[in-house]
Amino acid sequence: MSITDPITDLTSLKLACPTCKKTVLWNDDFPHRPFCSDRCRLIDLGEWASESHRIAGDNLDINSEDD
Repeated sequence: MSITDPITDLTSLKLACPTCKKTVLWNDDFPHRPFCSDRCRLIDLGEWASESHRIAGDNLDINSEDD
């Protein structure tokens, strides 16, 4: 008899697709996880590329000569 640890058993993990909010299981049935589909993955990638998504922080001037 084997006991599965719910912390390490990711196959039962359920989460919402970041794009459309559909339920996604963390298993081989969803190869694009955490997204439900390749379409949602590409929509998210496009939002990052167009800078609709940003990570908060100070702007850095890479051309500045100050150290």
